[in-house]
Amino acid sequence: MQAMLLFCCVLVLLRLGPCFTAPTFILEVESYPSTEPQADLKLATEYLQKFYNLPKKPSGRIRRSGPSFTSKVKDMQSFFGLNATGVLDSETLEVMRSPRCGVPDVEEYSNAQGTRWNKNIITYIGRYTRDLPRSTVDFLLETAFRVWARASSLTFVRMHSHNADIMVEFHGDLYPFDGPRGTLAHAFGPGLGVGGDTHFDDDERWTTGKTFNLHVVAAHEFGHALGLKHSRNPESLMYPTYKSSRGASLLASEDVANINTLYPVRGHSNYLSRYNWSSHPWLSGSLFPQLMQKKCAPDLTFDAVTTIGEATFFFRKYLWIKHNEQYDIKEGPITNFMPKLKTSIDAAFWVPRRSTAYLIHSIFWTVKGSFAKGKPRSLSHFGFPASVQDIDAAVHIVKTGRTLFFIQDNYW
Repeated sequence: MQAMLLFCCVLVLLRLGPCFTAPTFILEVESYPSTEPQADLKLATEYLQKFYNLPKKPSGRIRRSGPSFTSKVKDMQSFFGLNATGVLDSETLEVMRSPRCGVPDVEEYSNAQGTRWNKNIITYIGRYTRDLPRSTVDFLLETAFRVWARASSLTFVRMHSHNADIMVEFHGDLYPFDGPRGTLAHAFGPGLGVGGDTHFDDDERWTTGKTFNLHVVAAHEFGHALGLKHSRNPESLMYPTYKSSRGASLLASEDVANINTLYPVRGHSNYLSRYNWSSHPWLSGSLFPQLMQKKCAPDLTFDAVTTIGEATFFFRKYLWIKHNEQYDIKEGPITNFMPKLKTSIDAAFWVPRRSTAYLIHSIFWTVKGSFAKGKPRSLSHFGFPASVQDIDAAVHIVKTGRTLFFIQDNYW
């Protein structure tokens, strides 16, 4: 009797034993056994859910052999130019473990395909990481924007107010990061609200060297903020995974062509040849493009000049924009940059504490960032009598908070 009881107890223990430690992820084998280690399967599932829209299963269950999982593995392998077998081989897992951008490869992160800013002057506000001096961060972000400015009709102006088109942050958010390595940064496509905003994982160690170079990662993310998607070309700056070794210009010819599709360079029939000019700083970015040289003469005068943010704007039925700390100059008809302004500008001034510029031609426009806000208004809004119909020049004195208006040989 005792022997029988002992046998039953051993039998019960053997049947209950496997239930004592339940794995977090339950493998469901539907067609053939999985040979991948549990950690690899977990990595692949999370990767495909994040970047290839793999549907999530209830209760954290992983379905390795289902058609959805296999097809998503094939999609990922095809995107990266791997052998599209649907099997988690070592080459596939190596790519999945590589540090990369947080924007999905086959799913729109925000906004519609091909979205762009409906203007050519883009404002930004830069925040800071603890890893680098503030002056270094400012320089790296500025030069990352300059990569795209030189390849397009865009001008980037840094603001010091609370609002800008592109807000640069170092932290986590509603789309959280995953600690060191893994996802480095992400950006939202052009649009209102969070549109254009660019976020960097502050758990990373940001450097000016090979790992992780803030200039390289920022230039990639700013491409998304301007409307570009990921590229399958490993030479493209818009390739999803981080590459420490890139050419001095960063951009491949594909990147230049794509940014020009969204923001064409007007007045230059062959931009690619201009883009490959000498790397001398007085030539790169074209300080004096041929188009500008034809319009300028030694005795050239301007109708109005003002700063807006950290750039200087020169008006004469045409607009030249010179960033205060960059060599290259953007130029073109005023409407290229500010579509609402279909006239010349006689006077202009900038009020830093309001982050606002005022452009005058019998009436005046209020400009924030690069947008002319609302409808033009009468000069009477400045307090002028009806007899004042035009302004010759204006300047805002920051120290006193006063604005001087010049009309012939008088000032107000």
